[in-house]
Amino acid sequence: MAGVMDSVDQRTQLVGQNRLELLLFRLRGQQLYGINVFKVREVLLCPKLFSIPKSQSVVRGVASIRGQTLPVIDLSMAIGLPPIPPESVASSFVIITEYNRKTQGLLVAGVDEIKNLNWEDIVPPPRGSGKDVYLTAVTKLNEKLVEIIDVEKILAEVSPLREDVSPEVLSKRSAQDAGQLPVLVVDDSAVARRQIERCLAAIGMPVVTKNDGKQALAYLKEITRDGSKATDHLSLVISDVEMPEMDGYTLVSRCKNDSALNGLYILLHTSLSGVFNKAMVQKVGADDFVAKFGPDELAERVMDIVDQR
Repeated sequence: MAGVMDSVDQRTQLVGQNRLELLLFRLRGQQLYGINVFKVREVLLCPKLFSIPKSQSVVRGVASIRGQTLPVIDLSMAIGLPPIPPESVASSFVIITEYNRKTQGLLVAGVDEIKNLNWEDIVPPPRGSGKDVYLTAVTKLNEKLVEIIDVEKILAEVSPLREDVSPEVLSKRSAQDAGQLPVLVVDDSAVARRQIERCLAAIGMPVVTKNDGKQALAYLKEITRDGSKATDHLSLVISDVEMPEMDGYTLVSRCKNDSALNGLYILLHTSLSGVFNKAMVQKVGADDFVAKFGPDELAERVMDIVDQR
């Protein structure tokens, strides 16, 4: 798939249109999986892998790619399927991704194509899938089910992030922090919601959580149905960008165009750190963004926002 990422700049035009582009790939068999192109830096045939002593079994090794040494995770193993056979590794592909300020390779059996989709056609996993399922969403293409993998959950297990706010940051808490209005946290990843909740709880901020932009907008409409403003009920909103049914960009646009909601401070919290920039924030009218996931940075940013409002 040479040149698959050549037109990333053009894909920024999707911002605010509730659309995304999925890179489709396979692990074992014919089941299709997807990953947002914005998370992908490169796709290449699997290079030579070097073993890492005492590494987790899902890490098949490290590879030297363009002067950078990256871990390569067997995505099939990571979601509980049999590993890609050793004899098939050389003919497999590595998807170089950037999540949560880290770059890693995902080993997959084959890469198909890129599809331009509407977030409204992408829905959460079926109820009853269980909390251990490694999916954030599903969609259909030509009557075939496409499963969108929760890479953040995988990385949290393979290489856990520090989730606690440091004592230095906690010491900056203001006496006024007690009794603050809740923060609305919007994220389709249960791992991300837990991380943010834990961070905000440490600085004394109550939290309301919703799984996607559609749920969040319905909640905001409900709490302002009596004619009140959203700022009467919430301190701010922290929203992911990639979410089924309604993404974070569209949620921001809807809020900023609603007189009852447009006073809300909306902080986009995204793992799209490699390509996300101020231009995208300004395009949809968000107030700011912070890259996932640094508990100290997020805690300090929230405290600053609350103190200034």
